[in-house]
Amino acid sequence: MTLDLEPLADTTRLLFTIPLRPLQGDRFQPTGFPSLGAATYETREGPKLLVESAQSMANRMETTCWDSVTNTPIAALAGVSHVTVMRKGAFLTDSMLEAHRLNSPYLIENKDDPSFKEELKRSLGGLETGPINRKLLAETLMRFDVGSLLHGVFLAKKDLAGGRLRVARALSSFIEATGVRVAASGGVKNDHVNPAGDTKAGFGNVPFARDEFTADRIDLHVNFDLAQIRGYGLGESAERLLVLLGLHRVRKLLDGDLRLRTACDLEPVGADRIVAMRPTGFELPPLAELEQALAPAIAGCASAMKHTTVNYDADLKSAKDKTPDGDDDDGGED
Repeated sequence: MTLDLEPLADTTRLLFTIPLRPLQGDRFQPTGFPSLGAATYETREGPKLLVESAQSMANRMETTCWDSVTNTPIAALAGVSHVTVMRKGAFLTDSMLEAHRLNSPYLIENKDDPSFKEELKRSLGGLETGPINRKLLAETLMRFDVGSLLHGVFLAKKDLAGGRLRVARALSSFIEATGVRVAASGGVKNDHVNPAGDTKAGFGNVPFARDEFTADRIDLHVNFDLAQIRGYGLGESAERLLVLLGLHRVRKLLDGDLRLRTACDLEPVGADRIVAMRPTGFELPPLAELEQALAPAIAGCASAMKHTTVNYDADLKSAKDKTPDGDDDDGGED
C-alpha cells in the first residue's frame, strides 16, 4: 500500500505543535548559552523559555537517522547520499553527523585529500559568477548529502561560487516552554578525604547553585517548508523522497528518546496520534508506514544519490598549537 501524501499537495507549510511533558516530576533543564544562560523572554502569554534551539533540533533529527554501532545510516535509510570521512583506515565522522554537513572542515579544509572539494567544485561548475542556479545547487546537494536539502547548508568558501551557496532549513523545529518558573536548587561536590583542600586543583568541598525550570506547557514546534522542497525543481520522485525523509525524521524523534540532557527527559503527550495545525487534520504517519514507503522512494532516486568516502589524515591540532601570529608551531605553510 502506497503512503498517500496527496493531503500535502496544496499546502506550502506543514506545521505541528506537539505537547511535551517531563518523563518524571515537573522540573527540566533547558539549553544554556555562553554569557546568557537559559534563554527566557516575555510574550503576550507571559514568560517563555527556549528549551531547545533550531540548530540543536536539526542535529538531533540527523542523529535519529544514524546507527552509531555500524557508523552508517540506519537500515531504513540505506542508499541515501552522504559523505563518510575515514582517518588512517578507521571511521572519523560523516556529513550526517557534522553540524554544518557538507561545509564540515574535514571535507572543505582537507588539504591532504582535496578530492571531495574538487569534485564538488566540478559539480557546481558555472556558478562562480552570475545568479545562482538553484536547481543545479539542489541536484549537487542531493547527489552528495540529501540531508542538506532538509536541514540547510552554507558553503562559505570563496572558491565555491564566492561563498554564496546557501540553502535555508526546509525542516525546522524548536522546543519552547510557556508559563515558566525557576526551580532553584543546588548541591555540594564532596571531598570526603580532604574537605578543606584546594578547590582550584579539584580538591575540597565545592558548593554550587543550580537553576531548573517548571512550566505550564512545553511544546515542540515543527515547520516543514514544502514550498521550498518543490522549489528545488528536482521532480516528483525527489520531492516525494524529501517529504518522506522529513516526516520520518519527525516521527523517529518522537518515537525515540527525547532525553535532551541529564535533567531534561521529555516525552510527547499522545504520541500515537500527532495531528498537524496546517493542513488541518493531516496526521503524522506511523514509523512503520514511513519506513515501508521510504524503501521504494530511495530506490527511485538511486541514480541521483551516491555515498562518497574521503580520507582525513592530517594532524588533529588544537587551537593552542598555533603561534601568536596564527602559524603552526612547526612552521608549515598553508
